[in-house]
Amino acid sequence: MHYLAEGLRLPTNGLDYTILAIYFAVVLGIGFAARASVKTSLDFFLSGRSLPAWVTGLAFVAANLGATEILGMAATGAQYGVAVVHWYWIGAIPAMVFLGLVMMPFYYGSKVRSVPEFLLQRFDKSAHLLSSVLFAFAAILIAGVNLYALSIVVEALLGWPQWVSIVVAGFFVLAYITVGGLSSAVYNEVLQFFVILAALIPLTILGLKRVGGWDGLTGSLEQSHGGDFLTAWGGTGIGDANPLGANWLTIILGLGFVLSFGYWTTNFAEVQRALSAKNLSAARRTPLIAAFPKIFIVFLVMIPGLVAAVLVPKIGTAGSDLTYNDAIPLLMQELLPNGVLGIAVTGLLAAFMAGMAANVSSFNTVFTSDIWAKYVRPGRDDAYYLRFGRLITAIGVLASIGTAFIASSFSNIMSYLQTLFSFFNVPMFVVFIIGMFWKRASMKSGVWGLVAGTGAAMINYFWIYKQGIVDIPTDQGANFVSAIVGFVAGAVVMVVVTLFTAPKPEAELAGLVYGTRSPGLEEPPGEGDDAWYRKPALLGWGAIVIAALCYVPYSF
Repeated sequence: MHYLAEGLRLPTNGLDYTILAIYFAVVLGIGFAARASVKTSLDFFLSGRSLPAWVTGLAFVAANLGATEILGMAATGAQYGVAVVHWYWIGAIPAMVFLGLVMMPFYYGSKVRSVPEFLLQRFDKSAHLLSSVLFAFAAILIAGVNLYALSIVVEALLGWPQWVSIVVAGFFVLAYITVGGLSSAVYNEVLQFFVILAALIPLTILGLKRVGGWDGLTGSLEQSHGGDFLTAWGGTGIGDANPLGANWLTIILGLGFVLSFGYWTTNFAEVQRALSAKNLSAARRTPLIAAFPKIFIVFLVMIPGLVAAVLVPKIGTAGSDLTYNDAIPLLMQELLPNGVLGIAVTGLLAAFMAGMAANVSSFNTVFTSDIWAKYVRPGRDDAYYLRFGRLITAIGVLASIGTAFIASSFSNIMSYLQTLFSFFNVPMFVVFIIGMFWKRASMKSGVWGLVAGTGAAMINYFWIYKQGIVDIPTDQGANFVSAIVGFVAGAVVMVVVTLFTAPKPEAELAGLVYGTRSPGLEEPPGEGDDAWYRKPALLGWGAIVIAALCYVPYSF
C-alpha cells in the first residue's frame, strides 16, 4: 500500500469542515428525496426511463469525472506532458458522438436494462452470461480505484487514516444509492459536476500564476523535459522516442479507436445514464451534451499536472516518495487558502464519489438483472428484485473496499484503468460492433469473441510485455498494444466461428443490427420540433468541430 509523504498535510480549519459537512448533508438529502420515486425495479435501476436530456448529459460526464479524470489525468499530465489531450480529443469525443448517433438507437430501442442484455438479444445466453460476469468484475475493480484515490487525497489533506477515508466515503455512496437508486446517483452527479468545476478552476488559475503564466510554464518544462513534452504528436513517429512511449499508429488505433470506443460505447457505467433518459431523442443527446464540457475539461486536469512537474521536479522519480498520483494534493497544499481548500476537498470527494457511484449503480443493475434474475432466481416478483438490488449494492461497496488495495500498487492509476479497459471493454466492443453491423455473425461467435479478446489482451500484457519478450517503453504504450491485440483476436475468432456455426434467424435481428428497425425506435409525439438542441447530428458534429479546433495549437 502506498502512503503519502508526511509533508503532504494541509491546515484545514472549521470553515473547511463546515463546507464538507454541508455537501454531505445535501448528498444524503437528495438520496432521501429520490426515494419517493422508487417504486419498482425499473425506477431503482434506470430511474423509470424518465429523466430529461440535460440531466442525463451532465450525469454522463460527471460519472466519468472520478479518479480517472482528476488524479489519473493530472498524473498523466505530470508524467507524459501535453500528450494527455489524446485521451480527450481522440480518446473520448469521437466515441461519444458515435454512441449518441449510431449505438443509442440500438440500446434504447431494444428496451434493454443493461449493455450485456443487448448481447443476450443479439447472440445467446453464453455470451450474455460471460459479458455480465466480466463487466460486474471490472465495475468493482474500477470502483475500488475511486475509493483508493479518495483515500490518498483525504489522508493528505485532512490527515485521516486511509481506512477511515474509505469507510466514510463508501458509507455515503452506499446510503444514497441504496435509498434513492439511480435517480439519486444521477441528480447527485449533476451537483457534483459543478462542485468539481469549482474545485479545479481556482487550482488551475493559481497554478499558472505561481509558475509565471503559460509562457513561464512552457519555458520551464521545455528546459527540464524537452520540447516533445509540450506537444501532442512530437516524437510519435514509428521508431522515435517520446514521453508517452507510443507512436502515432498505436495512439490512433489503440487509444483513438479500440480503447476509446470500447470504453464509451460499452461501459455500462456511462451508457446507463443515457438509458435512463425519457425517450430516444433524449437518450441520443445525452452523450452529445456531455461531449461539450468534455472538450474543455482537459485543460483543468492537464495544466495542474504540468504545474506539478515544474514545482516538484522529482515527482514520480525513483528517488522520491511522491508518485504522479500526488500531483493534485501537492498543488492544493501549495496554493489554496482555507475556505477555497474546503471547496477543493469537497470537489475531489464529489469526483471520487461520482465515479464510484457510477460503477456501483451499474454493477448492481448488471448483477441483479443479468445474473441473478436470469440464471439464479428467475421468475420472482418485482419487489424481490428491488430488495435484492439494494442488498447487492451493499455487497458491491464492500467488495470495492477490497479492490481499492489493488489500485495502490500503481504509481499512475490512469495506467491501471487503461489496463482494465484493454482486458474487459475492448473485447466487448469488438463483439458489439461486429454483431451490430454484420447480420451473419452467428450466435456462438459472441462468446468466443469475448474469450479470445480478453485472453489475447491479458497474454500480451502479462507475458509479452511484462516478461520483456517485446520491448514496449511504457505501461501506457503496452495498454495501447494490448487493446489492438485484443480487438484483432476477438474479430478474427468471431469471423472463423461464424463460418462454422449457425446464424441467428433474421426475424430475430430486428432493431439489433444496422439497417433494421424495431417498434421501440418510434419517437413519441412532440419530439420532432426543429430546435437545434433536439438534433443529435448537429450536436455531434458541433462537438467534433470544436475538439478539432482545440487540437490545432497542440498538433505541431
